[in-house]
Order: sequence, then structure tokens, then C-alpha cells
Amino acid sequence: MSLTVYGTTLTSRLFLGTSLYPSPQIMLNAIAASGCEVVTVSLRRESSAEKSGQAFWSLIESANVRVLPNTAGCRGVKEAVNTAHMARELFKTPWIKLEVIGNDDTLQPDVFGLVEAARILIDEGFEVFPYTTDDLVVAERLLNAGCQVLMPWGAPIGSGRGLNNRYALKSLRANFPDVPLIVDAGIGLPSHATDALELGYDAILLNTAVAKAGDPVAMARAFSLAVQAGRSAWQAQPMLPRDMAAPSTPVLGTPFRDL
Repeated sequence: MSLTVYGTTLTSRLFLGTSLYPSPQIMLNAIAASGCEVVTVSLRRESSAEKSGQAFWSLIESANVRVLPNTAGCRGVKEAVNTAHMARELFKTPWIKLEVIGNDDTLQPDVFGLVEAARILIDEGFEVFPYTTDDLVVAERLLNAGCQVLMPWGAPIGSGRGLNNRYALKSLRANFPDVPLIVDAGIGLPSHATDALELGYDAILLNTAVAKAGDPVAMARAFSLAVQAGRSAWQAQPMLPRDMAAPSTPVLGTPFRDL
């Protein structure tokens, strides 16, 4: 059940965000309940090293998980690259979740800026997790730039709509069978997470669906189980859908059939 990204082996296929929780303790309890080994952290949460930022970083350290810093809120290549450099210095990791936002309403990635920023950062030794769309051509450009993992959206960030374009997501999986694919954004229910893993996706990254739940800890546990169920179903090779009914009990040779 393990997943390997940039040479690091993870036993959990659930990545969890760290914003929007009702309290720091609930965040820590949700992380523990989820069983996740990677949490995303925005550099903007660390804006005051001596005050709240340092306290937040201490909390994350106490969770004993790997940190995936992100460039959330960046709207240009230069801003994203500069933020990534600051994150590497602060968190002491080459990992970076790269976001270059192109639209304020949908928070859709600026795929042109994303590819450019990814190329720059990879040349500088970063291990980039790009938040991207479900476009095949963009995926190829990101892989050619040196990305070893792709993070296509399921739906707009925070929308909770699930997998808006299953066809496109299935096409990505079919075209890049050996590339780790992580659905990032739009997941609202555990069933959405199961759906993605049943399509063959390798992991899920989410935040709002857990943090804004009535009981974030219980929801984190539910997502953990959903991811496990989806992965197990994918490995079990699910039956293909049919247009016509197929009896589960053979009728040939059954006694007392009507003549």
C-alpha cells in the first residue's frame, strides 16, 4: 500500500492541509486521526517568526509528520519562485507544492506560469509537486520540466464538488501509468476520495473538507478509511460496467422453468 514520491516512501495516501481548523488542538487531533504522513503548510502562516508563526511551526513539528510547503496565493512566476526559496530556508526541505494562480474566482492554476516556475525551481534543486489542471499537454510539459509527480485538481479549491471531469482524470491516469498522480483540490466527501483512488490515482490532498466539517477529527478518520477502500478496490480490479443486465445466478438447467 506504500507510495514513493521523490525517493520517499509513504504508507499513507492521504495528504492533509493545516489551515481553517477551529483550533490548533483540533488540527493536531485531525492529523493524528487521518494517519497522514505529509501536511501542507503555507509560508504565509509563518509571516511572523517571533510570534504566531513560530508557535504554529512548533505545533506542526509536534505532529511528527513531513512538511510539504506550498506557494498558496502566488499569482506570478517570480512571486512563486521567491516564496519557494523562503520556504526551503524555513522548513529545511527541497519539497514544494507549487501553486501559480491564474484566476481569482476559480483559483485555477496559471498553467503557463506553472510550467515556467517548475522548470526554474527544479533546476535549482527543488522537488516540485505542481498543482495543475487535468490537461494532458500541460502534464507533459511539467514532466518534461522535471516534475516527478503531478497534482491535478478534482474541482476548484474549497468547492467540495468532487471529480468534475472524470474523463480527463482517467485520460491522465492512462497516459502516465507510472507517474504518481495526486488529486489536489475539490474533494468534499470521503466518497470523492474513494472515487479518485478507484480510478487509479495514487493519493489525495485535501484541507477544507476536514477542517470545516462539524467534527474534523471524525471526518479525518473517515477520509483515511475512504482512501484505503479506494486503493484496495483499484488493486482488486473492479468489474467493468455493462449496458445490459447480467444474472448473478445461472438459469440454464434450473428446474421448474416456465415452458
